[in-house]
Amino acid sequence: MRFSEFSLTTLKEVPAEAEIVSHQLMLRAGLIRRLASGLFTWMPLGLRVLRKVEAVVREEMDRAGALELLMPAVQPAELWQESGRWDKYGPLLLRMQDRHQRDYCFGPTHEEVITDVARKELRSYKQLPVNYYQIQTKFRDEIRPRFGVMRSREFIMKDAYSFDIDEAGLEASYQKMHAAYTAIFKRLGLIFRVVDADSGEIGGSRSQEFHVLADSGEDAIAYCDDDNYAANIESAATLPPEGTRAAATAELTKVETPAARSIDALCDMLAVTAQQTLKTLIVEGTDGPVALALRGDHELNAVKAQKIPGVATPLTMADAETVRKVTGCEPGFAGPIGLDIPVFYDHATANMADFVCGANESDMHYTGTNIGRDIEAVATVDLRNVVSGDPTPGGNGTLSITRGIEVGHIFQLGDKYSQAMNATVQDSEGKDSVMSMGCYGIGITRIVGAAIEQNHDDNGIVWPAPLAPFDVVLVPINMHRSDTVREAAEALYEELQNAGLDVLFDDRNTRPGVMFADAELIGVPHRLVISERGLQAGELEYRQRSDEESRNLKREAALNLLKESVIS
Repeated sequence: MRFSEFSLTTLKEVPAEAEIVSHQLMLRAGLIRRLASGLFTWMPLGLRVLRKVEAVVREEMDRAGALELLMPAVQPAELWQESGRWDKYGPLLLRMQDRHQRDYCFGPTHEEVITDVARKELRSYKQLPVNYYQIQTKFRDEIRPRFGVMRSREFIMKDAYSFDIDEAGLEASYQKMHAAYTAIFKRLGLIFRVVDADSGEIGGSRSQEFHVLADSGEDAIAYCDDDNYAANIESAATLPPEGTRAAATAELTKVETPAARSIDALCDMLAVTAQQTLKTLIVEGTDGPVALALRGDHELNAVKAQKIPGVATPLTMADAETVRKVTGCEPGFAGPIGLDIPVFYDHATANMADFVCGANESDMHYTGTNIGRDIEAVATVDLRNVVSGDPTPGGNGTLSITRGIEVGHIFQLGDKYSQAMNATVQDSEGKDSVMSMGCYGIGITRIVGAAIEQNHDDNGIVWPAPLAPFDVVLVPINMHRSDTVREAAEALYEELQNAGLDVLFDDRNTRPGVMFADAELIGVPHRLVISERGLQAGELEYRQRSDEESRNLKREAALNLLKESVIS
């Protein structure tokens, strides 16, 4: 591809609306252009990268025995009403009507549609297992689209759905997809982790996420290599503390704490650490308000909390009026002593002694609080996010926390959709049997952004070779003033193409510095420079994108190195 024919416009300045590196570089390098909030046009350079992702995904899905189809992006409301998600999915679902006032949605996912396909096409257990997949445009009406393609409203996704006669078959299909996903991300040259996760709105009994590791990742991942454990922080379990609670050494005392509504303010006022405090959060329950008690330095995990019987889903903090009604005080001063609503204590509170808690009286707290003396001893539950240093669930190590970008998610759905939509086949005894389903998604567009977040420097993108839009950029110096350089560049361009390399030939009549800057910005893995001086010496200047310095190599040596690097 000749640069002069590629219609690529790069930007020197960082666009004001771009918050993270991938968004900045995708705009600057001309991969995407914004149409509206959360909507992007994929320009020719970006589309080349996107197609490379799709090609790897297709190859591995086909290798795993999955069958590609293509389902409609627009879906009738009846299917979503049948599954029970039309009302439950909420405002993320973009709803519309046709000219006959029939309700439709722009699909954010395709569980309902594929289940409808399966119940019409599959009749016997002999047709199972089967796994259908598609690469399709989705739409989720995010309340605040941000971070470019990382959280856009419209995106491209590969979603697959397996159907089996029983749970054992589902487990086999699930493991096959786990292996396929692992192969995909390895082939794409990305550093990733597979973590246990919460199934969320999709539902099901088990799910795992595939995360590209990056400091800018939205998700926190807890992991321990010694225990072969990794989980999204939403689902990473905490354990009750070992040992016994220390004996009380202080008397229960009510103290004035004017305006100390936060843990930080309380610690400053009383000269204590957050670990010596207990915070009591009032949330909505299924039969009235419920209290959740955690150590002051810990963070409530909403996913865990809303699974506790009696706690409303989704987790909702009680409003100020409700707090005043059940505690008798302003928000910020609630505590468990004398509280006449159910109280759930986090595991980490079990061994607390002589701690500070709210007194259920505005501007007042208790010091010297102790469980068993001032608060009735109760069983504890897992309410909080894990932190670095927590023991692993297996007990063979301690957790570390890193950041990740979710690019894939696999689910064991079981009969969640097939039961609701009566998707059955005849089993070996001739009886109708509800099929067991699996669901497997990969964010195609998100992979591009995640790859950039993981692979960049101050000058631009540093693509992993399998994702790069071109294999090599050919930069002739002063080609438009030197017939020798132009002829040599044209010959080399043809030779590289004939060797099977994808070449970007920078034939623009512009300064070398501009050519070099653009090559680094768009992240082409290899660069060859042709100059009159180099031609006189029989050399080409070669540089790999991640190298600090260029090397002058004999022409044949440079070409052999390049061919080996790309083709192998």
